[in-house]
Amino acid sequence: MKSIRRLILIPFLALLTAGILLACAGGGETGDTQAPIKVGSKDFTEQLIIGEMYALVLEKTGFQVERKPNLGGTPVAQAALESGEIDLYPEYTGTGLLTILKLPSNSDQQAVFDQVSQGYKEKYNLVWLDPAPMNNTQALAMTQEGSQKFGVKTISEMAAKASELTMIGPPEFEAREDGLPGIKAKYGDFALREYKAVDPGLKYKGLLDGEADVAVAFGTDGQISAFKLVVLEDDKQLFPPYQVAPIVRQQTLDANSGLADALNALAPKLTTETMQRLNYEVDGNQREPEEVAKEFLTQEGII
Repeated sequence: MKSIRRLILIPFLALLTAGILLACAGGGETGDTQAPIKVGSKDFTEQLIIGEMYALVLEKTGFQVERKPNLGGTPVAQAALESGEIDLYPEYTGTGLLTILKLPSNSDQQAVFDQVSQGYKEKYNLVWLDPAPMNNTQALAMTQEGSQKFGVKTISEMAAKASELTMIGPPEFEAREDGLPGIKAKYGDFALREYKAVDPGLKYKGLLDGEADVAVAFGTDGQISAFKLVVLEDDKQLFPPYQVAPIVRQQTLDANSGLADALNALAPKLTTETMQRLNYEVDGNQREPEEVAKEFLTQEGII
């Protein structure tokens, strides 16, 4: 009887052990492939919308996602990416060129993308995926009344009358290479009457309320068309193109097959006109970025 039990028990234990070993091996592999992808964004409307789009697209593709929005300005987002606190976030080619790589400005879209793509890979082992056609270029805007009052329609004219003008914009614009330092280097070392550093969401309110004469703007801001603002001509062609694209850690791409294809499929949908409209849904109509992102992707049949 004991012999029969041993004959039954030994194969059973062998099968049980094999099963445990397979489960352990499979568990390790699943843990790697199913580790949440940490999607970040900077601290303004467009970044919050696009960051949420990236997260939703990846979730639709089957990836687990951990959201880390509203990180702060460019230096904070870049540091988070380098340290592995996040795996990807939306960035602009012009910002990568001037602020991170500190290369000379260039107005050629393809040349700028090629430079940042190569520079980030060599210096940080980070990968730029496909850029969207939108161009969220840096800009300066005035109300029509203000433009007429001061006789300012170009950045050169603004620089000449800077001592009479108050500018309003985000704090980092005072220090970043494609902000005030870059403008002064290109247009002359002028001195503004005042620079008011505010949360990005308050700059247009300050301009429209008369607290400032010039606002730091971006090409895809919905308020430009909504309030018929005058965008000052960049007559010396300082600002490079600012196409948005996901920047991803190489390790994340290696571990997650299909991630690049999922995000690249979204890129063509993000035009300048589309982002102006979506940004104004948040800034003008006071809707949540997450709601606007989901609605857009649903309407486009992406999710």
